[in-house]
Amino acid sequence: MSISNITVFMPSVLTLIGIPGLESVQCWIGIPFCVIYLIAMIGNSILLIIIKSENSLHEPMYIFVGMLGITDIALATTIMPKMLGIFWFHVPEIYFDSCLLQMWLIHSFQCIESGILLAMALDRYVAICYPLRHSTIFTYQLVTQIGAVVTLRAAILVAPCLVLIKCRFQFYHTTIISHSYCEHMAIVKLAAENVRVNKIYGLFVAFTVAGFDLTFITLSYIQIFFTVFHLSQKEARWKAFNTCIAHICVFLQFYFLAFFSFFTHRFGAHVPPYIHILFSSLYLLVPPFLNPLVYGAKTKQIRIHVVKMLCS
Repeated sequence: MSISNITVFMPSVLTLIGIPGLESVQCWIGIPFCVIYLIAMIGNSILLIIIKSENSLHEPMYIFVGMLGITDIALATTIMPKMLGIFWFHVPEIYFDSCLLQMWLIHSFQCIESGILLAMALDRYVAICYPLRHSTIFTYQLVTQIGAVVTLRAAILVAPCLVLIKCRFQFYHTTIISHSYCEHMAIVKLAAENVRVNKIYGLFVAFTVAGFDLTFITLSYIQIFFTVFHLSQKEARWKAFNTCIAHICVFLQFYFLAFFSFFTHRFGAHVPPYIHILFSSLYLLVPPFLNPLVYGAKTKQIRIHVVKMLCS
């Protein structure tokens, strides 16, 4: 039998089924997802307003927090409107090119967030280990350059995934994606052709970004802890460590969710598909939801300005 008799040739529209196995209760699942999204939007927007309006917060640490907030807003907005359209309004169709665009944006924003976390770790490393040189090293120009490099790195690394799908695949087994958003491997699995190159490049990007960022973040915090514990005064140790608590919380929850989602997807053969989809969706939505709460609770300067803004 020829390949054209059993496959679809270059589909123009794909179908996202949402959460396989839970289609009957997706309308209820959409409620907590929507609440998480709204809190993420409000929390990150308040953070951005405070950082922009308060001159005392125009420092590298808070500028990176603002970059993280913008990335979180963009990431959550990339997936939630379409996801709620599937859950509440039964609109599962998405144009093939729109699906590829969503895939590129999602993975690009994930890479950007990882890069910003690395920049924040390096900022804390210099601030604690070389406090007298921090203002001369982390200038506004360097912070801007870091933001540009992190964004370009993500866009350039993820773009070949899009090109490889668009140029290599012409025949597809099905047009139905068993997912609630357009994820790289979910699209690749639809193809009726050899997908080894796509899988290898996808893993290369994941391990390159996560491996590089995670290694240097870990080394930075090891050096920070080493320096902090060698301070003579207990109060100075606590003050230095306290400036890192929020970053450590954000860093741990981001990578914990990332690795949990990755390993359950790759090695959880006996885990029901709806578990995979739920956790991969939460992996994208929980960091934008938690990040402003963590920084609002753990960063004294931000907490003070939040209270002032709410009281006024």
